[in-house]
Amino acid sequence: MDWNKNKNRFIISLIVILLFSLNSNSQEFDAEKYRMLYNFKTVKQADNTRLLEVSFNARNNEDTKDIIPVFGAEIKFYSSLEEKEMLLGSSKTTKEGIAKLILPGNQKYLTNKDGNITLNARFEGSDKLSEESEEIIFKNVHLELDLKEIEGIKTAIATVYTINNLGEKIPVETDISLYVNSMFAKMKIGEGSITDGEFEYHFEFPTDLPGDINDNLTAYLMIEDHEEFGNVIQKKTAKWGVFHQHKKEKKLTLWSQYAPIWMYVVLTILLVGVWANYVYTIINLFKIKNEPDAFETKNIIRNT
Repeated sequence: MDWNKNKNRFIISLIVILLFSLNSNSQEFDAEKYRMLYNFKTVKQADNTRLLEVSFNARNNEDTKDIIPVFGAEIKFYSSLEEKEMLLGSSKTTKEGIAKLILPGNQKYLTNKDGNITLNARFEGSDKLSEESEEIIFKNVHLELDLKEIEGIKTAIATVYTINNLGEKIPVETDISLYVNSMFAKMKIGEGSITDGEFEYHFEFPTDLPGDINDNLTAYLMIEDHEEFGNVIQKKTAKWGVFHQHKKEKKLTLWSQYAPIWMYVVLTILLVGVWANYVYTIINLFKIKNEPDAFETKNIIRNT
């Protein structure tokens, strides 16, 4: 009984020590030693939906490599105009500290007379973390991509414009880049600028780019980190790729499926020699076994 009591006391003491250590570790996080990193960005995607994304992390002031993602923080996204606000939706941060919200292509926003849209991503704070907020101002630009052959030349046609209150297309000035999909990341194959009231820009498409097994190749048209339009992506696929089938020469090596011919010859000679040795040994064994009988027969003949 005493042993059981001591055992129970030991277990209880161990649990208390573990709880104390856990509480002490949890108290090690001091908010004053960390700087909150709160970044908000938006991307108009190829299907004309808009991605809203917030990255929320805490970085140690002394050790910049010590970054702790803020998990489970509710981020609310608003469209605002002067004193008005319209809630677009909300999302909680993941274990990586990322909150995302995708808005449909026909989403309505509060827009001022110049066509500017103001989006706000807001964290309303908690017991340990203060309120965080960041806003983005942009114009809703339309980006179109078409892949055509013009006079035998493969051409990527980029069209960029905005729409005013009357529904009219208005040309804009911006830099654009053309990418293609590759094995690990998108590869830039061209860049240009739309200026002087033009709607279109033409890229001459390379003819030797690798595609998939069906010769399909996906092109991406992008406006990147523009002060007025933000990030915009458009894409299109065409049979403009070249499928490169790598034909390897059948060179016989030690690690290939079939060994070099000289190895077959050497192996055959060795095997023939081994089996010949076996046969020779067996024949000699039979001869040795029959020698006593022959010796006795000779002696009998002599004695007679």
